[in-house]
Amino acid sequence: MGLTEYQAGSTFPGRIGRTVGESDPAWPRPNRAVPGAPNVVYIVLDDTGYGQFGCYGSPINTPNLDRLAQNGLLYTNMHTTALCSPSRSCMLTGRNHHSNGMACITEGSTGFPGSNGAIPFENGFLSEMLLPHGYATYCVGKWHLTPAEQVSAAGPYDRWPLGRGFERYYGFLGGDTHQYYPDLVFDNHQIEPPKTPEEGYHLTEDLADRAINFIADLKQVAPDKPFFLYFATGANHAPHQAPPQWAEKYRGMFDDGWDAYRERVFARQKELGIVAQDALLSPHDPDVQQWDELSADEHRLYARMMEVFAGFFEHTDHQIGRLLDYLDSTGQLDNTLIMVISDNGASAEGGPYGSVNENKFFNNVPDDLEQNLAAIDELGGPKHFNHYPWGWTFAGNTPFRRWKRETYRGGVADGFIAHWPAGITAKGEIRHQYGHVVDMVPTVLEALGVDPPTAVRGVTQSPIEGVSLAHTFNDADAPTKHHTQYFEMFAHRSLYHDGWRAVCPFPGTSFAEAGVSFGELELTAEQLRELDATGWELYHVDVDPAETNDLAEQERPRLIEMIALWYTEAGRYNVLPLDSRGTVRFADPRPQVSPARETYVYHPGTQVVPENVAVKVLNRAHTITAEVVLNDTDEGVVICHGSNIGGYTLYVQGGKLHYVHNYVGAQEFHLASEEVIGAGKRTLAYEFEPTAEPDIRNGKGTPGHARLSVDGTVVAEADFPVTIPLSIGIGGGLVVGRNAGSPITRMYTSPYTFTGTVEKVIISVAAPQPHDEAEVKRAEGRIAMARQ
Repeated sequence: MGLTEYQAGSTFPGRIGRTVGESDPAWPRPNRAVPGAPNVVYIVLDDTGYGQFGCYGSPINTPNLDRLAQNGLLYTNMHTTALCSPSRSCMLTGRNHHSNGMACITEGSTGFPGSNGAIPFENGFLSEMLLPHGYATYCVGKWHLTPAEQVSAAGPYDRWPLGRGFERYYGFLGGDTHQYYPDLVFDNHQIEPPKTPEEGYHLTEDLADRAINFIADLKQVAPDKPFFLYFATGANHAPHQAPPQWAEKYRGMFDDGWDAYRERVFARQKELGIVAQDALLSPHDPDVQQWDELSADEHRLYARMMEVFAGFFEHTDHQIGRLLDYLDSTGQLDNTLIMVISDNGASAEGGPYGSVNENKFFNNVPDDLEQNLAAIDELGGPKHFNHYPWGWTFAGNTPFRRWKRETYRGGVADGFIAHWPAGITAKGEIRHQYGHVVDMVPTVLEALGVDPPTAVRGVTQSPIEGVSLAHTFNDADAPTKHHTQYFEMFAHRSLYHDGWRAVCPFPGTSFAEAGVSFGELELTAEQLRELDATGWELYHVDVDPAETNDLAEQERPRLIEMIALWYTEAGRYNVLPLDSRGTVRFADPRPQVSPARETYVYHPGTQVVPENVAVKVLNRAHTITAEVVLNDTDEGVVICHGSNIGGYTLYVQGGKLHYVHNYVGAQEFHLASEEVIGAGKRTLAYEFEPTAEPDIRNGKGTPGHARLSVDGTVVAEADFPVTIPLSIGIGGGLVVGRNAGSPITRMYTSPYTFTGTVEKVIISVAAPQPHDEAEVKRAEGRIAMARQ
């Protein structure tokens, strides 16, 4: 006898009598997908420029992405928002980034509807839309869509992946992470990586393993159930890290520099039909050094930085290939709609000279060429947080102007590939129709035959703001349906409309020409009026894709109409107010789960406390007091905060009490007791008393007098000449009883778990030292921006 099913919420169609024998059962119908419904996979790369994909003309070897293009479609006219979190919010909701409250990354949120960093629940995620249609939903990799104040174990969890329609999650919640010692979250809790770097661990490989496992778990039980996988690598965001053999493939390939790279890639783009034969390459950027004017040592270092990046990208492509091979070997590849996208153009966070340790940059500690050259053979390994200089950023966005964070096409034009053999008959073709990441959700919904929901979990939904690209799948000549698109990022504005782009750069067309650095100038009402009168440029991008010929004077009536249209779109999508404070805005006060206090209590066996909610000990008097029980042979970390590029650690080794302050990876200040601690219940303490004011502008935190004590008796003391001025660094967090992540000191290896018992650790802090508040805000902004 067959089952009777009915739609949940409708009238029960069975019969209910006094006994089971007198009754007829019926069951609420489970959510099932339409037979033959395709799987959906987003592959989201980070900070990858248009001219860095192999299939877009780059010499970087990306065979797996290339094969998706060769068996699918390569789009030449796809766009993002110029920044990480805003773009990701668009591709998952189908709404514009200001509609999502995501004008910036969440660390730069402000108290306005278009910028508060909290994606409204009326803007449902694709995961939430597909669940009622019988899809399994998985998120693997980078998230960066939760307000920064809500990513600790204190939650709330409603804007974590599992709160936005994903059934399983494995990855990292922030903007970036160490590739060898990542900050990992599994579903709603932190975990440690399954292996060490010495055992061959790398994050991208781990993410591919986990994605494959999630799918295998599903298919062995329900082989016909489709899935949506959001696969977002940490690559190619800094730190550029990959096993050395991958970079070695590129030895010598970039010795002729970034201008030669641009010429080669541009010529190849013409051969491939990505740009027209008569298209022009954008000129050399004023902010980029002339390769021929650099020293031999600079050539050697900068070329190596690019070799490491190329190896990083090819390594990432290889892991993507493992996922594709799994889908192919299990017969799923043909009926999987795969979309590949980067979240913005190539990144300029490395600065004009690049860096081998971004934490120095964050703390105003200058890199020098000699120190960087000393690290050249270890770049790409776990010791360094390396990022290439602006020249390679500009080259990575060939043929376009500028880069990430700016709304010239170098910041917003991105590679995009669609692959679905069961639904796209065209193979290896190019599509030139205009698109934007808001179009990805409606494209998927049309391909699946699914209507946008009117409500998600009882919340009435806002209209989808993108348009579908599905009509272009099998028709190269299909008309563009996306006619108008605004752009705004840190008051840098532009508008696309029917083949034209109006651009209003701020603070100028380059930092050199503007005379200021990013985020140093706050846009005033008077400056805005002047910009609207004289600051807009106009490009006919249908014939001038690289924005080389400004037609603002010749086409003045058209430009005036487009400026007016930009303001219309700004009003529609909550773009205003314009906020150019690229660094200072990150120090704005925001609602906190728990306010700052003078006493913090931490316990062993708990999750790592993220940097943004951990106690702040820099530039202030503080005391760390640990209650422990140990015997004569116990050792390990009592409490630590940071990583190998900066932080502090209190530990027991050789029966003695030790403390190390790691000054931005450049120097370690070590304090140790002369006598052994002795077995029993002990109170271990570290005290720091500042002796002068910090010199934050020059990268020097407050000097001070440091003391170690056991049961109230001082056992060691010393003067520290300098401490970390601003940021303990990326990764590591604060944790009791072990060193999660990379080791803070060279005197032990992670995790160096304490073999005794830590009962609790109390950290008491006094008021911070006087300092240059404006410089602190600028530095905090640089840190947040580099992590996007």
